[in-house]
Parts: sequence; structure tokens; C-alpha cells
Amino acid sequence: MLLRRLQRGETLAMPESRPMPSIGARCHELRIDDIAQKKEWRIIYYIGNVAIAVLDVSAKETRTTPVDVIKNCKRRLAAFKSRDEP
Repeated sequence: MLLRRLQRGETLAMPESRPMPSIGARCHELRIDDIAQKKEWRIIYYIGNVAIAVLDVSAKETRTTPVDVIKNCKRRLAAFKSRDEP
């Protein structure tokens, strides 16, 4: 539901979404509560010119985003920008 709202051009803010400048400009983290599995999920995304790129989806286990997740997101963002951004 939150990704669909983003696709329609809505801007989300806390508590659903927060900026992730440590990954890059226009990068954010969605926080999803999964009541059935009793988990919280992180979806890290980038708002591009023509698309929204999902950079990572992971279960939230700590208050801070793990360093390896940030590194992977930076790598995926660079790959996305090199192929798909005008």
C-alpha cells in the first residue's frame, strides 16, 4: 500500500518513511509492521525521475541500519542510476 502511494506521487514522512542520506539523495526507508509474523520490515528505496527503485528489503532487527545493508544499497543505487536515470 505504501509503495503504491509513492508511485502515485505522494510524499511520505515519519513514521512510515524517513530519509536515508547515508545512502544518497532521494533515498528513504519505509517501515512496515507485519502483525501476522510479528516482525517489522525495512524497504529502502530511491525516488528516481521516472521510477522508484527498491534497493533493499530486510527484517528490522536493530535500531540502526546495518553497515552491509547501506553498502549494498549504495552499490545498487549506482547501478540503477547508470542504467536507468537520464
